[in-house]
Amino acid sequence: MKNKLIYGLAFLMVFGMSSCEKLSDFGDTNVNPAATTEPSASALLTNSLAGLGNWTTSRQLGYYAQYFSETQYPSTSLYALPQAAFSGNYSGTLYDLQNIINISPSKNQVAVSNIVKQFIFWQMTDRWGDIPYSQSLKGIEFGKPKYDTQEDIYKGMIKALTDAVASFDGSPISGDIVYNGNVDSWKRMANSLRMLMSIQLSKKFPAASGYAATEFKAALAANGGYISTNDHNFKLKYAAPNYKSPIWGWYNGRADDAESKTMTDMLSSLTDARINVYGGDSHTGGSGTSTVGVPYGLNESKSRAFVNANAGWARILRGDFRTEGSTVFLITAAQIALARAEAANLGWTTESAADTYKDGITLSFTQWGLAAPSAAYFNAPDVALGTDNVKKIATQQWIASYPDGHMGWNVWRKTGFPVLTPAPDAVNSSKQIVRRFTYAAAEYTNNPELVKEAVDRLPGGDKQDSKVWWDQ
Repeated sequence: MKNKLIYGLAFLMVFGMSSCEKLSDFGDTNVNPAATTEPSASALLTNSLAGLGNWTTSRQLGYYAQYFSETQYPSTSLYALPQAAFSGNYSGTLYDLQNIINISPSKNQVAVSNIVKQFIFWQMTDRWGDIPYSQSLKGIEFGKPKYDTQEDIYKGMIKALTDAVASFDGSPISGDIVYNGNVDSWKRMANSLRMLMSIQLSKKFPAASGYAATEFKAALAANGGYISTNDHNFKLKYAAPNYKSPIWGWYNGRADDAESKTMTDMLSSLTDARINVYGGDSHTGGSGTSTVGVPYGLNESKSRAFVNANAGWARILRGDFRTEGSTVFLITAAQIALARAEAANLGWTTESAADTYKDGITLSFTQWGLAAPSAAYFNAPDVALGTDNVKKIATQQWIASYPDGHMGWNVWRKTGFPVLTPAPDAVNSSKQIVRRFTYAAAEYTNNPELVKEAVDRLPGGDKQDSKVWWDQ
């Protein structure tokens, strides 16, 4: 976005110096009185919401979480350098959402736009760490915005969500393809997002009286409630042909990805019925399942040899869950219940860790149309709470978040669970699982002083093995 603004200003300066005559000298010949002079807030919101599914279906993060394996042309799952640009996010969806805020068609439209902005910033900071936040989207005034610390970004996002919930009134929300303008639903979503953000900071603020616990409890008790049933889920139901599920596109003429053996082995070891949904036996639709996960982190010759020898290898999700019009889940009741279990286990709340944990697992099963798990499942040694609670809760969070790589990668980075074995054919020097994206080369050209400040704050520098702030 900053390049668009800078180049636009340069054009106006050159035009002004070379031709000082008034533009009205050309008359009104090319003025269309029916032309739109202001962007449509409704269309901007619709487009912004439609793109959110691409964040939670990131194949790259799915590889790092070991949800997925590459079946051919492996690179990302072998930890090739994840040098990626984030500038397109500012000039794209974030710019559209800021336009809505600037136009301010209604208080509720602005509130929803602010909430969605925080969702995107959350995804971004968890990938790179320090990024432009407080000075971003402000135009020429901050053509080279500073990189805020991740601590400041998290605190800023949580405050923005709190303020957005408090600002809702009776005004309309247009273009809302998620909750159809329902304010109660947006309050629940924003409060739930605050809970997920707060629990992500438990390594930095573990105390029950600390910042993270205080914010978590405030969100738990906030006006509007939180996502507690699958009917409340923050999700996108795609409507083909205008909007097609990004997961459907993964097997539209290609077959580069599979459910990983890491996941199928985990589900098999727990006798977990979700194994019948998480993997399909063919590229096309249908209800055929597969439990044959593809070994993770193999080079091309090995991965191709495996899939050639196992025609029914597990594709990501059963076919009837990855059609053109399938649903992509963004925040679920299962994730929130399991976050509540984690908070209770930390001593942050007086809720029952065991009860919220069971609720979270049950909600995950029923989210996918499965029957609630039996007592035998909950009583199994690797599931029942009582010992190794951190490991068991984290493992269930990791399973329940599939195929959302952002959530799975976050759980593993924060807790170390489930224990993931790095790719055997890794190509990076450390041979370790990627901990963050590195900054794009353009950042060093366009914003050298400020990106250097951010790099200096990273232990180990701008490396894929360096940990973001909340992971340290």
